[in-house]
Amino acid sequence: MAATIFIPHFTPLTLLYFLLLSTSYIPILAINITHLLSSYPELSEFTNLLSTTTVAADLAERSSVTLFAVPNTFIRNSDVMNNHSPSSSSISLGDVLRYHVLLEYYSWPDLRLIPPAGKVVTTLYQTTGRAPSNSGSVNITHDPISNAITIHSPNSNATVINSVKTVPYNISIFTVDSVLVPNGFNLMASETRPTLGLNITQTLIDGHDFNIAASMLMASRVEDEFEDDERGAGITLFMPTDQAFSDLNSSKIFQSLPAEKKTDVLRFHVLHSYYPLGSLQSIVNPVQPTLATEQNGAGSFTLNISRVNGDVSIDTGIVQASVTRTVFDQNPVVIFGVSKVLLPKEYFQKNSVEVINKPSSGAPASADPPEISISPVNSPDIDGSTNHLSSPPRFGEKESSAANRKSTIGIFLGLCCIGFYVATGY
Repeated sequence: MAATIFIPHFTPLTLLYFLLLSTSYIPILAINITHLLSSYPELSEFTNLLSTTTVAADLAERSSVTLFAVPNTFIRNSDVMNNHSPSSSSISLGDVLRYHVLLEYYSWPDLRLIPPAGKVVTTLYQTTGRAPSNSGSVNITHDPISNAITIHSPNSNATVINSVKTVPYNISIFTVDSVLVPNGFNLMASETRPTLGLNITQTLIDGHDFNIAASMLMASRVEDEFEDDERGAGITLFMPTDQAFSDLNSSKIFQSLPAEKKTDVLRFHVLHSYYPLGSLQSIVNPVQPTLATEQNGAGSFTLNISRVNGDVSIDTGIVQASVTRTVFDQNPVVIFGVSKVLLPKEYFQKNSVEVINKPSSGAPASADPPEISISPVNSPDIDGSTNHLSSPPRFGEKESSAANRKSTIGIFLGLCCIGFYVATGY
């Protein structure tokens, strides 16, 4: 007697659906920093410092960071860690620890791509508003001969020892051989956060690569408008670097714009909401209105923001720029450096880059900015969940390529199953 074997019946579309699902990424979850470090006894004192200050809580709200952890031996030999007032240790040492957190994700390959001259990277300390000028940043260098990675600060330098833990796109943890101390750091300083009223122009000047943008803000008198918006939902500023202005092919056309339109271009670089880096990476609606939209009407002067190969990309319809660094980040204000001047399609054409003489919107004109000469300037488990996903620079391109290959294989298998289905008459 023949046995009957039951074969479940799946339609080809259903099978294809499951195959495609299997090739997709699993969402990256938030991480408990102290839980990750708890597996490393040699980092127990550093972990305890994170727990007894508010730094662990600060890190829990962020993604795409790099942590330089200091082993017990170097903690015990540090004057900063041992010669401080017990009554203020949990407060004052918090900023020292924040100085060990980069607001960008760096893997080993990323660090080795840093040029010998170095790269300035913003730390979590800068976000507190207590860092004088630009002292919340560190300069990271790579020696191509010895392959040594060194973090430079005004008061101390530290060399990366090894990689401890990497959770791709969220956090990378390295050990270093010294405690990093920010310039002008006062162990008895208060942890109170400053009140609203950031001087945007001064912050750009302190950033050392935004002198032209700062000059234009002052000349156009639009800075006061930006600072007034800090008190609402916050603002996000995309400020072109001095190099971006020097690379601007249409500089003469830009300078020929009337004062009102120049002011619109500056407003075009600002979103009327606070979007830190992680939020930009996972932004739900890519088409974002700008402050220029508010002056000229809905649907005009919008930016298309997306993630491309791990970087935040900003498309104006005329140019496509990328976020190059975080200049300042403290709720409700974040300032990013961008690789290009953002030119609105309302005033420029993509091919000829001509000024489009559209009727004035009726917005009040501002003072005419001065003509600026554009020239180059010399593994524990993961806990919780987050909506702020981010990818490392340069590293995301490989991941994107891998994802494309997975998707291609999934589609190919799905088509083969459909062919089998048709051929056998199921």
